[in-house]
Amino acid sequence: MNENSEKKVLVTGASGGIGRAIALAAAQAGYEIVAHYNNGKEKAESLKAEIEAAGGKCSLLQFNISDRADCTEKLEKWSEENGAFWGIVLNAGICRDNAFPALSDDNWDQVIHTNLDGFYNVLKPLVMPLCRKKRGRIITIASVSGLMGNRGQVNYSASKAGIMGATKALAVELASRKITVNCIAPGVIETEMIKEAPMEHILPTIPMGRVGKPEEVASLAVYLLSEGAGYITRQVISVNGGII
Repeated sequence: MNENSEKKVLVTGASGGIGRAIALAAAQAGYEIVAHYNNGKEKAESLKAEIEAAGGKCSLLQFNISDRADCTEKLEKWSEENGAFWGIVLNAGICRDNAFPALSDDNWDQVIHTNLDGFYNVLKPLVMPLCRKKRGRIITIASVSGLMGNRGQVNYSASKAGIMGATKALAVELASRKITVNCIAPGVIETEMIKEAPMEHILPTIPMGRVGKPEEVASLAVYLLSEGAGYITRQVISVNGGII
């Protein structure tokens, strides 16, 4: 039996892009995947089918990460029925880009409530079960935008910088419980999010001269989930082709 087969890993935003790659890679490493989705049910079902076809285990869990009551209800119920997760990967997020003077209240509120409040909404019901087990891995997915700031992304940069700070603070609180808390900050990754990005201006800023692949982020996430990463915590690790 694979040493990870009894370990359950929640991946939020698993229905596409980086989340899907992380779920697939973690399943290949033997973890039992709980794939979260909000609106992308068909994509989530496709992911589940792909994992199971390869011999892995996957279940689906639907909730809105920006809705605190929904998160609390669904995640507390799951924990009562299944116990604590081994790993929690906070990947779900949105962007609503625009120049700051043109940002609407809704542009700001949606991004902050989804990306930053989602950190609290998802983890609050799940941390105490981890503490009682005195083991586990928490991984947040931020962005290079939170490290350096991007034009047209004041709201997104603020949310991702906040996630980095929250990650580091939570890591200090949970270290004595043998729970690691780390952040991955991807750069420009080949996902739906960059479809309309001005690549002719972006590529020259990347020393490696190319965009990254979701699988390159996923491989780091799987390492951070592992027993071997037990002495790595409170870190923000960039996967960005050398941008900064």
